[in-house]
Amino acid sequence: MEIKNNLILALDVLSGKKAIEICNQLTEYIDTIKIGYPLTLAEGISIIGILKEKFDFKVICDYKVADIDATNSKICNQTFKAGADAIICHGFVGSDSVQACFNSAKKYDKELFLLTEMSHPGAKEFLQKNADAIAQMGVDMNIKNYVAPATRLDRLREIRNIVGNDAYIISPGVGKQGGDAKKTLKYANAIIVGRSIYESDNPKIACENLIKTLK
Repeated sequence: MEIKNNLILALDVLSGKKAIEICNQLTEYIDTIKIGYPLTLAEGISIIGILKEKFDFKVICDYKVADIDATNSKICNQTFKAGADAIICHGFVGSDSVQACFNSAKKYDKELFLLTEMSHPGAKEFLQKNADAIAQMGVDMNIKNYVAPATRLDRLREIRNIVGNDAYIISPGVGKQGGDAKKTLKYANAIIVGRSIYESDNPKIACENLIKTLK
């Protein structure tokens, strides 16, 4: 997946109107957005198609899919039918559940991102202990796309070492959570930034200033 300026906007706002307003300001700088449950639950799954049609952005659905294989398949199928270009799934549920997501992505010619470790402090309690094994599972399954944290560069580096240089890693936690954009891109292919852009008084300037720091 090619991502303009190696920057994904996490659009966790609670209205379609607000989402469109922010995207209108950023079309010069981004071509990929990540939406999750906040916007989807507020507006319905049709918001995927609405945003794609209006902006021709790539849409990654961060639903962190984490159920049994049959349910995962249904979730992914509906998400891809709605127009999503990619979906994020948890790896801790095991290979059968991840395989269901992977099969759905292949069926619709879309992308699957395997979440290895999250960016918040609580990830250290349980998820981090198994993140390396999750990454290795992804490699064994021939998954090419991963999510790993910008907030812990040592962990991001370790996951990069496991999945290899040919894998594509997107990394959340830059900005409000404290991750450094430029340092993160030493190991990740793209950064995910949300609140420091969409909560700013001027999202366009915030985005422009962030991109300048990457050069």
